[in-house]
Amino acid sequence: MDTFNYIDRVVLCGANSYDKKYYFNPEFSSLPESVQDDIHVICVLFTEEVGGIFRMEFNEEGDLELVTEAAEEDILYDEIGAGLLVKEVQKSRRELFEQLTLFYRVIYMGEEI
Repeated sequence: MDTFNYIDRVVLCGANSYDKKYYFNPEFSSLPESVQDDIHVICVLFTEEVGGIFRMEFNEEGDLELVTEAAEEDILYDEIGAGLLVKEVQKSRRELFEQLTLFYRVIYMGEEI
């Protein structure tokens, strides 16, 4: 399994509040720099606000999903707040996420528009 695949999913990017790191999958380096910057900001701000680990990943069907989780011992992580923030980000960045999904499905899955 490649490092950017996570249980039949392909990770686009992620941020980890525990070690203060951001990861961007180099397979997607063909995305415009402005898009790369946008998703970087989304990931980092998410973990700064809620904590835990946040990932943007494509599932087997090619849909972009926002995933958040926390270490078991993290008593400060707000699971309800994280869920609400995911919904808020999905709503406010809907167009970007639709474009990323289309990009993934066409370029990586070979679907036709």
